[in-house]
Amino acid sequence: MAAKTPSDSATRVLPVVCLLGGESTGKTALSLALAKCLQAEHSMEVRCVPEHLRAWCEAAGRAPQVHEQAAIAHEQSRLIELAAAEPGVRLVIADTSALMVAAYSELYFRDTSLLARARAEQSRYGLNLVMGLDLPWTPDGLFRDGPALRDATDALIRRELNGAPLPYQTIYGRGEARLQQALRAVGRWMDRALVPEDTALTEGRVPWQCDNCSDPECEHRLFTRLVRAPRI
Repeated sequence: MAAKTPSDSATRVLPVVCLLGGESTGKTALSLALAKCLQAEHSMEVRCVPEHLRAWCEAAGRAPQVHEQAAIAHEQSRLIELAAAEPGVRLVIADTSALMVAAYSELYFRDTSLLARARAEQSRYGLNLVMGLDLPWTPDGLFRDGPALRDATDALIRRELNGAPLPYQTIYGRGEARLQQALRAVGRWMDRALVPEDTALTEGRVPWQCDNCSDPECEHRLFTRLVRAPRI
């Protein structure tokens, strides 16, 4: 589906592909790979917006406190808006959004005050890609707190997207396979064939319950069974 671009800037859907997911789900690697591929192989003018929360933590040398969360969320949204407004930019790949900051506020501080605005911001982005839980959790030696926090974050994100409701595509696979699946999702949204459709993944497919499920073990088993299935 092509991105909508009505003239009213307050409701305009932005040409933004937003990646969502807990820590160690491959958001940064995939956002950079997507931007590189779309620019090099499809001649698109793309901007990649990094996660402001991580940059803030690295600069401050600590995690933010509850009263600092709102400003971080606002800055993430502002950076996405600025990138989308650049002349000639066809697509923005957002490593994450204010919804992630709002999710962490609820999980760490039991503060839900940022969620309503974050949902409103999220509704303006053209495509939401939720990172599947099929990647192993790995520490970064800095701010990652563990698989349990990752799983809780995933559950909260899906709760908010499903409750809004805001459509999303869950992305699975490692390395090139993850990139290819993301490119297919972007291509369908843009009504443009970026990579060949994988008939093994699409023929006879019915809606997956795991799009609404956050059990990492269940999700991993379904994904493993899928990739091991014989091709027709």
